[in-house]
Amino acid sequence: MPFQKGIIHRTLVGFATMVGLVGCSSFSVQQMPSQSYNHRVQFLVMHFTAIDYQKSVNALVTGKHVSSHYLIPERFDPSYPGGDDLQVYQLVDEHDRAWHAGRSYWQGREDLNDQSIGIEIVNVPRCERPMGHHFMDPEQSSEHGDGRLCIFPDYDPKQIELLVKLSKQILERNPDIGPTQVIGHSDITPSRKNDPGPRFPWYQLYKEGIGAWYDNDTVNKYWQQFSHTPPSLSLLQSALRAYGYGILETGEMDGQTLDTLSAFQMHFLPWHVSGEASDKTAAVLFALLDKYFPKKLEGLMSRYAKEQVAEPVLITQVLRGQIDEDFPQPEPSTRVFINDRRVFKAYAGQGEIIIDSQDAQSADIYINDQKLNIQQPFEANQQYRYSLSKRTHNGTNTLKIANVQPQGASIRVTIPYPQLQPADNKAYNFKAVDTLIQDDIAKGFPGAVLMVVKDGKVIKQSAYGYSRRYDESGQLLAAPQTMRTDTLFDMASNTKMYATNYALMKLVSQGKLDINSPIADYIPDYKGGGRNVRTVKDLLEHTAGYASEVRFFDRNNALGERFFSQNKARTEQLLISQVPFETGRHVRTLYSDTDYMLLGLLIERISGMPLDAYVETQIFQPLGLTHTVFNPLHKGFSKGQFAATELQGNSRDGRLSFDNIRTYTLQGEVHDEKAFYAMGGVSGHAGMFSTASDMAVLTQILLNRGGYGQQQVFSANVLDQFAKASDADITQGLGWRRAGNGERAWHFGPYASPLAIGHTGWTGTVTVVDPAYDLAIILLTNRKHSPIVDLENGYGFSGDEFETGRYGSVISLVYEAILGKP
Repeated sequence: MPFQKGIIHRTLVGFATMVGLVGCSSFSVQQMPSQSYNHRVQFLVMHFTAIDYQKSVNALVTGKHVSSHYLIPERFDPSYPGGDDLQVYQLVDEHDRAWHAGRSYWQGREDLNDQSIGIEIVNVPRCERPMGHHFMDPEQSSEHGDGRLCIFPDYDPKQIELLVKLSKQILERNPDIGPTQVIGHSDITPSRKNDPGPRFPWYQLYKEGIGAWYDNDTVNKYWQQFSHTPPSLSLLQSALRAYGYGILETGEMDGQTLDTLSAFQMHFLPWHVSGEASDKTAAVLFALLDKYFPKKLEGLMSRYAKEQVAEPVLITQVLRGQIDEDFPQPEPSTRVFINDRRVFKAYAGQGEIIIDSQDAQSADIYINDQKLNIQQPFEANQQYRYSLSKRTHNGTNTLKIANVQPQGASIRVTIPYPQLQPADNKAYNFKAVDTLIQDDIAKGFPGAVLMVVKDGKVIKQSAYGYSRRYDESGQLLAAPQTMRTDTLFDMASNTKMYATNYALMKLVSQGKLDINSPIADYIPDYKGGGRNVRTVKDLLEHTAGYASEVRFFDRNNALGERFFSQNKARTEQLLISQVPFETGRHVRTLYSDTDYMLLGLLIERISGMPLDAYVETQIFQPLGLTHTVFNPLHKGFSKGQFAATELQGNSRDGRLSFDNIRTYTLQGEVHDEKAFYAMGGVSGHAGMFSTASDMAVLTQILLNRGGYGQQQVFSANVLDQFAKASDADITQGLGWRRAGNGERAWHFGPYASPLAIGHTGWTGTVTVVDPAYDLAIILLTNRKHSPIVDLENGYGFSGDEFETGRYGSVISLVYEAILGKP
């Protein structure tokens, strides 16, 4: 047979002992065979060439850095000189190493070139990428997902007939190759290769005694079970690794999992290559383990059974207000006059106390040293509510509990956080700021909403101009849409604070997150390249070393085409394991969207929920904030409710172009390209929409030091931790921007106290929260909804050139109205 030519048979010597010398140039060796050895060859790896016969010869025979042990041509290939007379060609002796596997893993072994025989089969699939897509490095690119379309042709039956004969002889010569060790290139390197593809006849080879396959009855048994209660993704990852794949258990549908599931399906479910963790995929995998690895299966099924039993839920105490505790204190201090005393925030004429009797009949309760006249005796297990409007004043108030009777009884006292109240707008003179904004509107600025909160009251709520003023060509609309106080705005980077930071502060308050811990503690696949030493705090302080952004949405991004992604799952994998650091850790502070994109993923890992679902259901909705959402057009809102942003999508009036670019006026869709294209509209750095009224509540939470009404979002201690200045920069907290000592006057104005915090958003939004004055300012503009104009250093949005769109002047005039009150 052709494939027998040139095979050199060698004798393997397991252990040699030198027993003597003959003459001066020879010696004899006595054979003493050991029982502890195996053969070098452990695996048989199938490939398709993806190129025709002649190109395959050029690559495998005369090329560098790639080879294989055998090459099998196909008929009807014009470059093959043999016509219908197929020959099998041996390129490398089986005892030598051919370079066919590359970086690879199977069943605990890596770099399989050293331990395998490779067979290259001429087969030429046609793989396409979207228009404009350039060559992607095969060592870095994924063969699966949305980035390519591959059409796989059938294999030549004569070719497969020769492959069967060759494989049987290889297995006979290499008895350590078991059924599960006959594998495809995609099995051992699923993120780089997809050969031999879904058309490869694995089942036909199995019927000839080559390779592994499952029993149908066993598959059905597991499918009946898994279709009712599927295994967790973590368990499925563990099962794939038990079978042989080099997958890490992360519990996430990340890039490696998509690739590995696709490779497994191409081998064993070629009619269902979806990359999804389906119940049928799980059934086939567990049937294979049942047949070939029963011991491993026992452990996996034991774990499966345990995972069906609900774990006890960790109950985090939810406080109903800024004070919510039992009195007398269960563990009093030896310093008598510090016991049963608390402080709380209130405003004059406001406040409420809630008393739950826990077997107490009476108690003396003092607010600001004034004893409350309350109904006594209490009835056990009854709740009582009393107004504190006659006892409170603006700022810090005191609570003291004494003489709870009978001895040993207790009461639970709750004092909710302050809630915003309306105010007489005539109390302050805002004429100067109104004039500034109105003059800008008259000159072409699109629109704005200004909200001012002082001492727990909304003292200004005004809308100016238009929510949509221009058509796509930059001409004034005949019927522009008037701005309303309830118009929703794209909050841009204010998302970082009022969604991502609020979520992080909540998780820290609950003990679920330690910002000083490595990121890898929460995202196990965040590793390599120095990632293991980066902490959550590094991301919050923008000192991890990342560049300001990665333009994933654009093939021509600065890091190259392999970082192109308009698929959230792929973007997440790039963020977690591929995006490089621009500088070392703590070398400098560089504001980076990448930091907050990662923090958004971290929240998802800890909470087990998508970021938008977590913040909307766990923070916004309990506060009654129904107009603070991500992807609002998918959640019942209409375009007319939103302030428009760029006139021609993300194109800068046609100056920019990339795949799937939007060219229509944006209204209700997040403007930020990374958030919209690469993250599906939900990201830790951008994507939140809100109204001025909802934002007023979110800023009042900061002034209340952590909560609103009976909802605590985070503790005062955690707020202090996040808001304090970093050692390196007085204007930088943990994510929060700080006024410092006037260093950020363009944002906070010249009058802000050093305690003021807030943030800005690229679309034209700014927040200032100043505890020293019990003041919050929310200025929402749609400054990007304006024509593109030529500037000295290029081009920009005309709206950015108005004082209203530059923040500091409006903020300054608001402070003057507050501080100038007689």
